[in-house]
Amino acid sequence: MAEESYQERTERATPKKRKEAREKGNVPRSNEVNSAAILLISSLAFILFGKHMFNSVQIMMHDIYTDFSTIDLTVNNITQMSKNAGIGFAFLIGPFMLCLIIAGVAANVIQSGVTFSMQSIQPKLEKINPIAGFKRLFSMRSFVEFIKNIIKMIIILVIGYTTIKSEFIEFFDLANQDVSQIVGFIGSLSIKLFLRIGFIFILLAIMDYAYQKYEYEKNLKMTKQEIKEEYKQSEGDPLIKSRIRSIQREQARRRMMSEVPKADLVIANPVHLAVALKFNPEEMSAPVVVAKGMRKIAQKIKEIAQQHNIPIIEKPIVARLLYKSAEVGHEIPVELYQVIAEILAQVYQMKKKV
Repeated sequence: MAEESYQERTERATPKKRKEAREKGNVPRSNEVNSAAILLISSLAFILFGKHMFNSVQIMMHDIYTDFSTIDLTVNNITQMSKNAGIGFAFLIGPFMLCLIIAGVAANVIQSGVTFSMQSIQPKLEKINPIAGFKRLFSMRSFVEFIKNIIKMIIILVIGYTTIKSEFIEFFDLANQDVSQIVGFIGSLSIKLFLRIGFIFILLAIMDYAYQKYEYEKNLKMTKQEIKEEYKQSEGDPLIKSRIRSIQREQARRRMMSEVPKADLVIANPVHLAVALKFNPEEMSAPVVVAKGMRKIAQKIKEIAQQHNIPIIEKPIVARLLYKSAEVGHEIPVELYQVIAEILAQVYQMKKKV
């Protein structure tokens, strides 16, 4: 047992273990893929719906402040105004939020397919274990996450600095422009910034997913002993299966031997082979093999035949052909009809003489 506990995990995970891990919600997944997808889709969605959203906000604000002085501020009016504003805001922000939801779901499905597991959200004591938490805090995974966050921060700072620097002169002209132009400039600059960061994040996401996949496969690896144990559980212990097959063969052999007394003749190779045949012209279209065997089984077949006065015909070539081409309980092959018919005729003549 000591050796088993120190075995190295060198074998790839079996399909059974992969299925169990998936049922527990343990699948390769990178949060960077989600972040990159949401960032890019939000930028593209803002390009598509940004102008419409800005115009809708202008109209909403204009209507609110235009009618505000003429509205009687009762509870019912304020409630209705809040309700209308909420509905308008929902229709305004709805398409944008829908794009983000689709991006998040699609990112997860692309990485690991559709998975649903209640085990991953079940409360576990080990999650609040301070010792386990301390180990996770200083684990290799935590170190990698820390490095990734540092890299992302540097990328955002560098891209933000270079993007704003390239548009820095335009900032001085904003003082002479109206609100819509200022908002348009800030929106255009933000989209440009988000797109640049998003494309860089895609490269990070690809590398991170490759690393997560590597870690996933590494953690799923099994020892040779685990594979053996799994095989025993799924397929059964080889020793037990061998014993069962042995018992089944013995039972089949006994059933076969019980049919020998019903045979009409036995065709034998003098020592090695014996095939017992039965033929009833009224019920059968051709002779049927009721038993066959080699060496000890062949000897047993001949002994039973002698005990029941069943003729034993020694035809080595025919015995070999029957043994190889005919199965117990089946008719003899067509190509042996003529030969067996001649042997049966010989047996019937012998019985008449007797």
